[in-house]
Amino acid sequence: MSTEGMGYDAAHIEVLEGREAVRKRPGMYVGSTGERGLYHLVLGVVDRAVGEVLAGRAGSVDVTLTADGGVRVADDGAGCGGPYGPDLEAQLTSFQFAPGPIGRHTAVVAPFSMGLFVSNALSSRLTAEVRGEGTRWSKEYARGVEVELADAEGPLTGKGTTISFWPDTEIFETTWLSFPVLAERFRQLAFLNRGLAVSLADERPANGVRRVLYQFPDGVRDFVAALDAEAGACPHADVFGFEREDTRMAGTMEVALLWGYSHSAQTRGFANSLATHEGGTHLDGFREGVVDAVTAFARERELPGASGLDARADRIVEGLTAVVSVKLDQPEYLGATRTLLGNTDVRVCVAEAVREHLGTWFEERPERATRVVAGIVRDIGQD
Repeated sequence: MSTEGMGYDAAHIEVLEGREAVRKRPGMYVGSTGERGLYHLVLGVVDRAVGEVLAGRAGSVDVTLTADGGVRVADDGAGCGGPYGPDLEAQLTSFQFAPGPIGRHTAVVAPFSMGLFVSNALSSRLTAEVRGEGTRWSKEYARGVEVELADAEGPLTGKGTTISFWPDTEIFETTWLSFPVLAERFRQLAFLNRGLAVSLADERPANGVRRVLYQFPDGVRDFVAALDAEAGACPHADVFGFEREDTRMAGTMEVALLWGYSHSAQTRGFANSLATHEGGTHLDGFREGVVDAVTAFARERELPGASGLDARADRIVEGLTAVVSVKLDQPEYLGATRTLLGNTDVRVCVAEAVREHLGTWFEERPERATRVVAGIVRDIGQD
């Protein structure tokens, strides 16, 4: 094909920077201009507030879907006495102040969050208010451009940061947010981060405000119990669980499981609070540890059929409802979607911990363990 007359050179290159680039190519920053991108926009703002709680600078996060189509995200953090005011302004107006690196003390709320700057640029209007030390700092933006000067007032009581924003209808195909979708994500975050309190309110219904609050003192143990209850099983108190820090994988793990009460058993994995739908080394290690502990107990008790477990190891974990959550200083996700964990050290560490803790749990509950393991052996033998 002839290129004569095409005439493409440096003069044809359009250089976009900052706010202009985000609004011109929003899909590059939030994934799409459909529902997926809309939720990404919201979770990017919630990400900052959750980070303040996990860092110990705040105690709770409150999210409100307002009657006029906006979203209000508030925390009760340090206010003007903390990393706010001018710092918050920088986060809202510059890519340079996007979130820092992921670590064990952070939660991945939005998988690809690039900070408040993107949310500001893709909102038709955004207001930020910080209260603390008797003063108030506030700013307002329209599509990322400041429209009001900062002001300070005093004396004021209370502290915290509130960001209110309205997703831009010029950018997004829809600006309707589903209460159940957001509620499920916030519930998940509360399960995976013990002590985190997240509330969600919806002011849009004509019959009154709808509100939920999530906080779970037992972390992933509560998560497993909830999954089992949702599957139609009766409540049970013997959820097995443990936490461990391991320097070899530069992180921590929290594991919980329940055996054999539900017909729709499931094992869920998370890395830094992000669901790993494709699996990964943390789930591989979990299954390996469970198989080793069950096999060792069956052989020690000389249960009928124990010798055949090696050939059907995959069946041993079929009756489990389990949650495996790891928090790593340097998580290595395979692929662009961050749904497959690849850290090689994690497999060995999780397998070892599960094998040890589950083995101890079996020893402390020999009658219960014998019923569980004998049932597994029997089911495998009947195939």
